[in-house]
Amino acid sequence: MLTVNSISKTFFPGTVNERRALNSLELSMAEGDFVTVIGSNGAGKSTLLNAVSGRLPIDSGTIEIDGKSVNRLPEHKRARYVGRVFQDPLAGTAPTLTIEENMSLALLRGKRRGLGLGLSAKRRAQFVEQLAMLELGLEDRLTAKVGLLSGGQRQALSLLMAGFTQPRIMLLDEHTAALDPQRAELVTTITERIVREGGLTTLMVTHNMEQAIRLGNRLIMMHEGQIVYEADAETKSRLTVRDLLAEFANIKGATLSDKAFLG
Repeated sequence: MLTVNSISKTFFPGTVNERRALNSLELSMAEGDFVTVIGSNGAGKSTLLNAVSGRLPIDSGTIEIDGKSVNRLPEHKRARYVGRVFQDPLAGTAPTLTIEENMSLALLRGKRRGLGLGLSAKRRAQFVEQLAMLELGLEDRLTAKVGLLSGGQRQALSLLMAGFTQPRIMLLDEHTAALDPQRAELVTTITERIVREGGLTTLMVTHNMEQAIRLGNRLIMMHEGQIVYEADAETKSRLTVRDLLAEFANIKGATLSDKAFLG
């Protein structure tokens, strides 16, 4: 479903601030894979997601989604293949629009749009059914402005919106990091359900070691723009936070940035 073949990305090349964010990185994901990504600050985790989504052009290498090269596709055209939820709960929704207007826009992502949002009775009924899955009461607030929702509610809505168009790839970029523990746990539970029920191929960046171990069927560790460790489903089922820290200790100069790993 996703093939990342020897991609590289360097910021500020030829200057004193030159930094190689991705270094001939290779990654292959089968349909339905749920891969969690951990690593030190500056390891290239978010840059990888930005490269896959088309937000950042790569310097070299190729990216294929569902067997098709997307190297030449800009971000707005890749949107038909890619769903994404960001760390900032404010980033995935339009605060001045209502819940139903946000959902309608998400449904039209990557498609040719007319002047209207297409808010038919049939579509509203579909939105109510999908929102009920969140168990947050949002199905009764279709006409409420999204800006009035809490951070956890907005992030849950962003997840739902990113997933209900059945993207070929779902990208989650530390999407629970800005939430308090209770709301983070709620969004994590919703993530598991949406990914599982939708059979979504998912790549999730997290700083939380326990979350990285708990979610998904594969885990990768990045450092200096490369994948330096990978655990398959069987290995992952036996992993502990201490195991991951020990793996990282083997990498010279690497330090995990995770305030939650000691918990």
